[in-house]
Amino acid sequence: MKTYQVNKNGFYGDFGGAYIPEILHQSIADLQETYLEVLESDSFKQEFAELLRDYVGRPSPLYLAKRLSKRYGGRIYLKREDLNHTGAHKINNTIGQILLARHMGKTRIIAETGAGQHGVATATVCALMDMECVVYMGETDIKRQHANVQRMQMLGAEVRSVTSGNRTLKEAVDEAIQDWCANPSDTFYLIGSAVGPHPYPDMVARLQSVISKEIKKQLLEKEGRDYPDYLIACIGGGSNAAGTIYHYMDDERVKIVLAEAGGKGLYSGMTAATIHLGKKGELHGMQTLVMQNEAGQVEEPYSISAGLDYPGIGPLHANLHTTKRAKVLAINDNEALNAAFELTQLEGIIPALESSHALGALPKLRFQPDEVVVLTVSGRGDKDMDTYLSTLSQ
Repeated sequence: MKTYQVNKNGFYGDFGGAYIPEILHQSIADLQETYLEVLESDSFKQEFAELLRDYVGRPSPLYLAKRLSKRYGGRIYLKREDLNHTGAHKINNTIGQILLARHMGKTRIIAETGAGQHGVATATVCALMDMECVVYMGETDIKRQHANVQRMQMLGAEVRSVTSGNRTLKEAVDEAIQDWCANPSDTFYLIGSAVGPHPYPDMVARLQSVISKEIKKQLLEKEGRDYPDYLIACIGGGSNAAGTIYHYMDDERVKIVLAEAGGKGLYSGMTAATIHLGKKGELHGMQTLVMQNEAGQVEEPYSISAGLDYPGIGPLHANLHTTKRAKVLAINDNEALNAAFELTQLEGIIPALESSHALGALPKLRFQPDEVVVLTVSGRGDKDMDTYLSTLSQ
């Protein structure tokens, strides 16, 4: 049977692998040898499940959005990751990774963050597990996500401002990797998305796969079958999408639609539509699609969403696109904003700007009345209120 899952060498088709500095070889080798053994152990599964239930508040609801369904056809269900503790899907992954870090004897956690949700989730689990926490965040993102910065600081994390380049997510990752290179023995790099050197993309996808595991069970209860006709999710690095589609990737009955950040337009020079514009290259320890110029230099991405302006994409999603398993749409800033206000006014749910890109895909699709659609609302919009309100005042 054809599979879209990672192979034993850490590749999804042509994408993936581990392209890392010599100083990190031992850290990555240890992680590659350890992660599956730990993640598949009964003790890990029990503790992970208990924390997801009692601390995060899972399972997250699968909500039939009746007014949204009436507008776009089909039966549109929203997977409510916005209702998790800390307000997004990110907590699923940080709990799993910090349990792994503890098992490996690490005492210091570093992370990168764009929109701040992964930083908050990392700071949260570090407080829970009594570990030192350093979060790298671009200066631009610190300004536009100030509420999340305050949350991280209250949780005890040190937030380090990154002032190089575009001062956003890519540079935050660069700085975190430099820190890891300087402190490989005691430090665990808790990556927030399905990116980076193997085994990170697979590990993050596995930890987030609780989303699709719940969708299967919830759809069986609500629709009498455990699969939808469509799955829709936004992609920056791709962790909420990886979790949404994990148990359905090899099920060809299910159409996968991914929404990336079109910014001000595909050819405006201000976009983060990596899959549409990217070429194969190496970025942050992986081979994937990368926005780059003729000389191979990484081009600066742009999105109104701090969580989607990444110049690469997880290797899992690069492969899904290349093999035509997934349909990828570029959603512009104004389309995402319109979708956010529409959901708010139709269903009383204020989504994160990232999730609004997934919602922005709905007008571009056509559903039959009996088709079942599951769209993941990856986070809530509290952190984006300044952006939303400034739009209203224009």
